[in-house]
Amino acid sequence: MNEAKPNDYDQAPHHLRGLLRHFADLRDGTHGNGATSRADKEQLFIAAVAFLDPCARQALAELNEILLLGSGTITASGVTGQPGSDLSAVWTLAWPEQKRADIPPITLKAFYGRNFHHPHLRGGTVGVWPLNVFSDEDAAAELSTLRAIASAELHNLVFQSNYRIVPQTTRGERT
Repeated sequence: MNEAKPNDYDQAPHHLRGLLRHFADLRDGTHGNGATSRADKEQLFIAAVAFLDPCARQALAELNEILLLGSGTITASGVTGQPGSDLSAVWTLAWPEQKRADIPPITLKAFYGRNFHHPHLRGGTVGVWPLNVFSDEDAAAELSTLRAIASAELHNLVFQSNYRIVPQTTRGERT
């Protein structure tokens, strides 16, 4: 049988390492480097949010600068919730057109549900990805995922309203 060993993950492309760790966690009943208790996994989640913060802000800042022409505001909640309960961290990008359309901001969310085996990433309107971030390098490898979530979020928000919520699209538009 061909069984992957933990150091084999180092040979995988960066963007697949977190997914490989995720599947190994499910297989082994652990998270990170063998954490099994809720308290240990919560500490890993808190550290992951700190590692992820600059990358989440970067993904949102890129959208803001290019598509929203710098009109947006990025906010970050930090880790919220109580130990032993649901924990989360949320980064949002809000801008005037989105607010006028009365739709939610672009949202990136890291969360660790009370009954979850380990934490995940998601958007406000789009799916769930594993969150296996234990270093700056791991967080940087998730930048493409964060970009994809943020872009999908904006796409879904356009469907909730229309293309006019994207300033880059309406710049120079004849009215």
